[in-house]
Amino acid sequence: MQAITKSDLTDPILRRIIENMSASVIVLDQSLVVLYINPACEMLFEMSRRKACGKSWTKIVAENQSLTSRMKESVEQGHPFTEREVQLELYDNRLLTVDCSITPLHEPSAEPNLLVEIQHMERQVQISKEEHLISQSHAVRALARGLAHEVKNPLGGLRGAAQLLERELDSDELREYTQIIISEADRLQSLVDRMLGPSSLPNKKQINIHKVLERVYSLVKIEGAQGIKIVRDYDPSIPEIVADQDQLIQAVLNLVRNAIQALGDSGTITIRSRSKRQYTIGSHRYKLIAMIEIIDSGPGIPEDMLEQIFLPMITDRAEGSGLGLSIAQTLVNRHKGLIECTSKPGNTVFRILLPLENTNE
Repeated sequence: MQAITKSDLTDPILRRIIENMSASVIVLDQSLVVLYINPACEMLFEMSRRKACGKSWTKIVAENQSLTSRMKESVEQGHPFTEREVQLELYDNRLLTVDCSITPLHEPSAEPNLLVEIQHMERQVQISKEEHLISQSHAVRALARGLAHEVKNPLGGLRGAAQLLERELDSDELREYTQIIISEADRLQSLVDRMLGPSSLPNKKQINIHKVLERVYSLVKIEGAQGIKIVRDYDPSIPEIVADQDQLIQAVLNLVRNAIQALGDSGTITIRSRSKRQYTIGSHRYKLIAMIEIIDSGPGIPEDMLEQIFLPMITDRAEGSGLGLSIAQTLVNRHKGLIECTSKPGNTVFRILLPLENTNE
């Protein structure tokens, strides 16, 4: 990318481009005091522009002596440089692995400034994982549609033949066998339909996402999970979303029920909502998204299962159907969103990402 100059920050068109960049951009003065950060940097550092501006670089990022020394040399001598896979430790104890490009901004009759461009490496890896999840979900739906076509026709013939045979039988004992055939055919039909997910198109309208979360909270409280504590942590500033309320309730309910089953008799579930600016879901960047997290304190998901949990029929519970997470992913995908998961013992997080834009396409 061509280096940004100091005048770019005052040009309205270029300023708008910088504001919408995926890279985090910071401008420092010659004393390494923050003059400007773009929205991507606000999201990366989890700090507003108002709070960041006027702070020293070393008050935002814990002292990295080598990097700080090179930054001071760069602004004094006018030499740009790039460092790959730099470890930045923030004061909230987060550790970021980033690529860092430093460019001095020298203009006549003005004090020199320093432009810092940061690419978060973990986020790039996460975007790749999201793209894989989206393509996986599309492949699963295509497979399910093909399977439904191949299975439903013979099932219908099998059921019909069993019904005809039943009419010809005089023995109640023999009719019992035909009833088993019919009931098993119906069970398989139901299983195929569930793999396909809801057949109706989303009925999208303006809704408050917290009404969805409160509805789910009410349902699981009625179902009774006596030893489980449910904590609600909402961001009231999230604007309304264009979505199918019933389908989102079903998706969130599947995740919360999954968390309850993982906990067993005791534990804590947190239902959290947050908004994120300039966020990429897969390959598409959105100005604003809603992030809904279902966090449980259970034993966690085995690492070898994490890549497969959204596939149908994948479960580590003997009594589970393995369809709840697959259906939830399908319902969220219909809203241009995505569900992702991270897990370790004591902290499993299912994260729903939903664009806060009109996705009624």
